[in-house]
Amino acid sequence: MSDGLGQFCWFDLITPDEGAAKAFYTEVVGWSTTEFDMGGTPYTMFALPGTTEALGGIMKLTEASREAGVPPHWIGYVSTPDIEATFARAVELGAEVHHGVTPISSVGRFAVLADPAGGAFALFASEKGVAPLKATADVGECAWHEHMTPDLDGALAFYMALFDWEETGRMDMGPMGPYVMFGPRGAGVAIGGMMKTPENVAMPAVWSYYTRVPDIHGAVGKAQAMGGKLMHGPMEVPGGDLAAQLQDPQGAVFALYEAKAKG
Repeated sequence: MSDGLGQFCWFDLITPDEGAAKAFYTEVVGWSTTEFDMGGTPYTMFALPGTTEALGGIMKLTEASREAGVPPHWIGYVSTPDIEATFARAVELGAEVHHGVTPISSVGRFAVLADPAGGAFALFASEKGVAPLKATADVGECAWHEHMTPDLDGALAFYMALFDWEETGRMDMGPMGPYVMFGPRGAGVAIGGMMKTPENVAMPAVWSYYTRVPDIHGAVGKAQAMGGKLMHGPMEVPGGDLAAQLQDPQGAVFALYEAKAKG
């Protein structure tokens, strides 16, 4: 295990209907589920297909949060060996605090913030460390982390200063501007990309997480049959892989990814 500064290590779905979400994602993505007791509060965890290796969970979107305008959504947790220092640095860089550093018994500590453009993310310090960074995600794991923001230069400066990420490459998308890929400094692996929100789209910054599936067309078909909406794709991305963005029946946006067949 490693301290893993800057690695995405956990993903939570915040939803008004936990039971419906559990049924939807186990069918569409193939995850299994396990139950965890968070100090008297039940918490359903998603695990890799056919295993008990947890990668995320489901949390209730409260009525108070809904009334405050918080939509159903996925949020990614980024690991840090020193959560107090990373939390303080985020605030210094202009982050807004949504939830201060909080312990989870025998697991670690977490905090929830938003970057200066409104993109929500979480910090996590595990008591056991995090697994080494993989060059390629397995089926069921998050394969790509994408950030769309109205302030691309500001987002790059914020996250690279906070997590010690570095630019690993960029693509010219014409009128939409560059697509900038990033990864942990010195790792030689891109873990995601950032792009500017289109000028005609009025929305705060947002993170999207692409889960790897063996058959993206089959997964999209299952999602639509269960009430999900296809927003974009499936489309081929540079390198020949396939990607699609969808919305689950409760309104949370998620994304799927299929790796190009070898050979």
